Amino acid sequence: MGHTESHPLYLKSEAEIAVMRRAGQLLQGIVLEVAAAARPGVTGLELDKLAKSRIKEAGARPAFLNLYGFPATLCLSINEQVVHGIPSARRLEEGDIASIDCGLVLEGFFADTAYTVGVGRVGEGAANLMRATRESLYKGIAQSVAGNRTGDIGRAVEQHVKAHGYHVTEDYTGHGVGRHLHEDPKIYNDGKRRGERLRPGMVFAIEPMINIGTSKTRELKDGWTVVTADGSLSAHFEHTVAVTENGPEVLTLADGEELPEELLAVLAAVPGRG
Repeated sequence: MGHTESHPLYLKSEAEIAVMRRAGQLLQGIVLEVAAAARPGVTGLELDKLAKSRIKEAGARPAFLNLYGFPATLCLSINEQVVHGIPSARRLEEGDIASIDCGLVLEGFFADTAYTVGVGRVGEGAANLMRATRESLYKGIAQSVAGNRTGDIGRAVEQHVKAHGYHVTEDYTGHGVGRHLHEDPKIYNDGKRRGERLRPGMVFAIEPMINIGTSKTRELKDGWTVVTADGSLSAHFEHTVAVTENGPEVLTLADGEELPEELLAVLAAVPGRG
């Protein structure tokens, strides 16, 4: 989510990361439930209501609702909408792709995740975009090791999507996460900046926002919804990740959710991991 104010970086203790792990597991489970409910004929308002009720039932609170004035629990961005779409009475249609971006606060700590889902059967172009975007997220996670820099994450994301002919969205980034939704450092989705050196205890959200046709965007008159400048499709995947002595840990992983083999192989190669 944009419209950010930056808070200083601070390193999290193992106890703090444990709380964020619980928050992340809870959040990802809710987002996957919402994604499964995103079927033809369902409205954004219905999905938003589901997310809000699940978060409150779990004893947490929605992170986005009223933050910087945002009016909903979810950012729901459909087709050419990149980020910060406001859930509405618009009904999802067969072949749409919908980015479900959500955050919650549990015991004073934030978690943030996003998942793009196809509504019914989607075209080959949309399916390929979603697959490459999700893969680029894991390429970035694999670079989230102590001693690397934030720019290594962005470079991995950008190289992967460029190889597929896609474009990284300009002007929108990942970010540190902790007692605030938006902390330092910024996590860019390109490799133009070396950025900050990664240290154990850093926690941040990596969130590639990838477009088929252009890197350029524009904001709609609602003051929130960001769309691709050329109207082409956009996909968005996000995880909250902790840098540890044993490599990156994905905190927004639902109970029973498996990491891809490629990332497991990277983690297995981290010295001292076991």
